[in-house]
Amino acid sequence: MNIEGLDYNTQRESLVLPEYGREIQNMVDYAITLPDKQQRLKCANTIVKMMSTKIPQTLEDAEYWQTLWDHLYLISRKKLDIDWPVDISNAEKILGKPEPMPIPGKTHTVGLRHYGHLVEEMLEKLKTMEPGNERDQLVALTANQMKRDLVIWGHGSMDDEKVADDLARLTNGVIQLDLSNFKFEKVQLNDMPTGKKKKKK
Repeated sequence: MNIEGLDYNTQRESLVLPEYGREIQNMVDYAITLPDKQQRLKCANTIVKMMSTKIPQTLEDAEYWQTLWDHLYLISRKKLDIDWPVDISNAEKILGKPEPMPIPGKTHTVGLRHYGHLVEEMLEKLKTMEPGNERDQLVALTANQMKRDLVIWGHGSMDDEKVADDLARLTNGVIQLDLSNFKFEKVQLNDMPTGKKKKKK
């Protein structure tokens, strides 16, 4: 629905730094259009003072005012032509996002994320283990953990064949789970974490 005379946020230009609001953005846009450089600087000083009321801190902190001027530069989309009272050469770094931190020891990704890193480590170990009692024990631990993971991620779904298929596929066929002989541990749905806290009575 489009009502004449109403100005919707969805129809406006997006804000560079939304925390300052549309009013500050409009002030900056107006300052850019002023023909005189001194007028633009005077207007910029007023805007920065207004910005300081939006995000108040210790006004004696020089770094705080540096940040405000950096923000003004970004809000103007680098179009505000003034004699900047501070060095704004590093302003654009504020908008940069840090690179995601790698998981320690993780060099590759598991085929199915819901099994997690610990199951992945067990699967990798199973690929190189010799047949025997030790490997059988690890197979049992891994298969049961995979089933518990499936229950959590599948909202209660318990598919033994799915576990056996994934176990074989993710170990490159090394582990073949015989479902006619292998017995999974009983999974109690009431014991599974739901992410919701029980209300106190």
